[in-house]
Amino acid sequence: MPLKSITLLQTVLANAEADRDTAQGQMRQAERQLLQARQQADSLHQYRSEYDQRWVARFRQSGTPELLQCHRSFGQRLDDAIGMQDNTRQHLEHRLQLARQALLAREQRVAAVRKLIERRQTELRQQTDRREQRNTDEAAQRGLGAVGGFGPLATGLR
Repeated sequence: MPLKSITLLQTVLANAEADRDTAQGQMRQAERQLLQARQQADSLHQYRSEYDQRWVARFRQSGTPELLQCHRSFGQRLDDAIGMQDNTRQHLEHRLQLARQALLAREQRVAAVRKLIERRQTELRQQTDRREQRNTDEAAQRGLGAVGGFGPLATGLR
């Protein structure tokens, strides 16, 4: 029974490790996606800043109401894009947090199964050691009985 139990636990461990590896891959993917979203958001913010600086210089040269309307319209679209990208970044940050939690749970499961296997192996070794000790003790008792005629029952007769 104990060897079957350990074999079964090793199968459970292999499955838990596979789940953990999958979760680790998902977390790495979430990290990459978040990094890309942050870079995109930074690029949009930087472009918005540069656009405003160019606009100020250009408007000073020839500022017309039509040009001002064009600037505001494009600026609004940039702000919308920045807002959408910030929402995407926040969503990806949350997704990364969930991926980290999932990975931690799977790592804890792997550790728990490993610990259980270790305990079962220790129990099995202890059982084997006790059995060997009992066999050694019995062999020694039989040896004493054969040598001097003393056994557990013979000592009570003298």
